Formats: sequence, structure tokens, C-alpha cells
Amino acid sequence: MKKIGRLLYYILNFIDKIIITPITKLMLKIVGFVKDNGKGIERFLNKKQTLIVLSLVFAFIAFFLVEHNSNMIINNSAEILYNQPVTAEYNEEAYVIEGLPESVDVTMIGERAKLYLAKQFASNLRVSVDLRDLTVGKHKVALKINQGVSSIDYKIDPSTATIVVYEKVSETRELDYDVLHRDSLDSKLVINSIDLSRNDCIIKGAEYKLATVATVKALVDINNINNPKAGTITLKDVPLIAYDANGNIVDVEIVPGKVDANIEIASPSKTVPLQVMPEGDLAFGKSIQSIESSVSTITVYGDQDVLDSLEYVPVKVDVSGLAENKEYNLNIEKPSGIRDMSAKTVTVKITIADEITKEFTGIRVKTLNLDSKYSAQAASENDGQVTVIVKGSADVVNSINKDNILVSVDLSGYGPGEYEVDVQVTGEDVRATYESKTQKVRIRIKEAS
Repeated sequence: MKKIGRLLYYILNFIDKIIITPITKLMLKIVGFVKDNGKGIERFLNKKQTLIVLSLVFAFIAFFLVEHNSNMIINNSAEILYNQPVTAEYNEEAYVIEGLPESVDVTMIGERAKLYLAKQFASNLRVSVDLRDLTVGKHKVALKINQGVSSIDYKIDPSTATIVVYEKVSETRELDYDVLHRDSLDSKLVINSIDLSRNDCIIKGAEYKLATVATVKALVDINNINNPKAGTITLKDVPLIAYDANGNIVDVEIVPGKVDANIEIASPSKTVPLQVMPEGDLAFGKSIQSIESSVSTITVYGDQDVLDSLEYVPVKVDVSGLAENKEYNLNIEKPSGIRDMSAKTVTVKITIADEITKEFTGIRVKTLNLDSKYSAQAASENDGQVTVIVKGSADVVNSINKDNILVSVDLSGYGPGEYEVDVQVTGEDVRATYESKTQKVRIRIKEAS
């Protein structure tokens, strides 16, 4: 404590000798001078010339200060450069950087004339950050700008960023493709196949991100094909995109970033009959004598497997309560899987005549849709054949024979055993109606030998 007290004493004594005592002596001399010469100073200040000179001096000082500050306020301005790209310096082959903004806003502050000059050099401005000395992990870094004009003040927003440095890893993935704007392709055309110039690619990035990549796809855009037509077309520079399991884009590096695609376009078609299908019951005692259609055959376009299974295009016409001849203008509905047809509408003329009835006896019952591991037969002779009543105009009914009538039972889903099954009757001529006198028959099913 004695040493501390002695130290404080020396410090205070030094301040007293060097600062306090000299200032006190100076103030005493000034006060003594003013006291001894007070009347002379007063007479000097009361002179007109002295007052004018002092007023001018103070006026000039005030003018200089106001002028300087006003120039600072009036001439200074600001300009904002939006979305200035940020470049980072680091080893891109070894590391991945996350959290660094892609762009920032730069505010330039300065005099208007110099600010105008600075704007001319704005394209040369470069916002960058040096990450070369950083290791794997989380870091806070400052963004820097190469000033174009030294007299301009540049401010970056944001000026700092918190980034994460990851080690870059790579994996090989198989390529798939998606077709964009497929509906813009002519309805008569179909894409048979797409062959990419390579089957795989390399994805690079942080390990945790590569783990989320579920698929890498080439996006084949039909809109990028000029005047598509049947044949093989090569589409170049098709971009590759990585997706996660939910279909979201994953930001990883893909090598290569683009591939070429060979697209085989075809125009499969088939000409089939147009079949008019009357629906509903005509007026009592009336029947359809003839059906005339303005379109007998129609060309349809679609996938080949759909065309192979298509035998005709149906056109339904409601004849409920019809008692006299009538003409219909109908729209042709496209069958499932058909994209285009050579005709969209049809005119159908139906001629009505008096109805007659005719019976066809001894028509065998056929089984349909039975599993191949089973066999079926009628439980009795009466169950194996039925009598069919056919109604229609005289011309129609007299032109029908047994071979034009199909009597069947649908055994889909049935196993071994004996069942009573509904009888179904169809005929080749749609102008007539068909009905079995026997509504049900018994069928015996057993394992096939």
C-alpha cells in the first residue's frame, strides 16, 4: 500500500508541475493584462473600423463553414447496385461451400459528379471473398469489393456471411429421362423410344446431399424439336437434373451436365369399321330395318398395342321410343388410348319397320373366361343348349341364322363345383334384339386333366 501511495503521489506531482501549474500561470497573466489594459481594449473595440473588420472576419468564417457543409449536403448522393454477383476463391475440386449469398446489393455514396463517374465503372466492380485458407467446418467471413473510384464510399449488404465448408465427394449414377410438353406433339405422332448418348453420370457435392439424390434425369423437351415428324431426331444439349425421392431438385454438380438424345417418333395408325350401336327400346311393335352411316370406316392413331386390340369404333345412338325414320348427327368418341381419328362426327339414318319374332332352337351354350386349369360342362342336356328369341324387321330376322347368334356363360373367377350361371346372348346384326328363353343354366366345373 505504501508503494501504491508513493506511486500516486509522484503521478499527481508530475501532472501538477507539467499541466496544472503552467495553465494557471498563463490564465493569471491574461487576467492581469486585461485588468491593466482594460480601458485601452475597450476603446479599441468601440472603434468603428475595429467593429467593421471583426464583423467581416466573423462573416467570412461563417460563410466558409456554411458553404462547406451545404456543399457536402447538396452534392453528396447515393446509388444502389442490386444483385451484384459474389465470387468465392477456393479449391472447387476439393470442397463445397454452402451459405454464401449468390448476390448482394452495393450502395455507392459520394458527390454527384464523382458518383456519375463511378457508375460508368460499375461493370468492373467485383464482390469477392477469399476462402482458400478455411478448413472443413463453419465460418463467418467478410465480403470485400474492389473499389472503382477512391473518393466513393462503397457499402455491401450483407457485408458478412456464415458459411459451411464441406469436403466434396463423388458418385456414379444411372441416367433416366422425362419427356416435357408431350401433349404439344401432334396427336398423330407417338414417341416410340428415347436413347441417351450415355447411360450414367457422376454427381459431386457434400456427402449428405448425395445421399438424398434418388434419380438423375435428362429432361427431353418436345418444344425444343423444330417441326417434329415421324423418324429419328437427335436433340442435343439435353440438361440433366438430380431429384430426391419427393421429386424436389437437389443442388449437386453433375458431370457431364448435358447429354444428347436420339428420339424415335412414329405415327402408328389402323383403319377399322365404324359400328353404330342402337340403345334403348323402340316403340311397341317397331324394329330397325336399316342403319345408314355417312362414315363406314375410320382411321385411328395411338400406341401400337392399343391399335392391335381395337376391332371397331362404336357410335352409340339412343333410339328409345322411336316409331318412325330419323336422322342423327353424332359425335364420335375416341376409344381409350386413341389420340386422334380421321373423322370426328357422323350422320346416321335409321329406318323403322314393323317387328316380327322368330325362335332359334338348339343353340349350344359356350363357356367364356374360365381359368385354363379348369374344365366345364353342362350339368344336363337341357343346360347345354337353349332357345333364342330374335325380334326385328322381316328382312333382318330372315337373314339371321344360328351361326350369327352367340349364347354364352361368363365363368371368370369360378372354381371347381356346380353353379347356376346367367345366360348371355349376342348377335352379329345390331338391328335385331336377342333373348334366351332360358335365363340360367347349371354348369359343372372340375380340375382339368
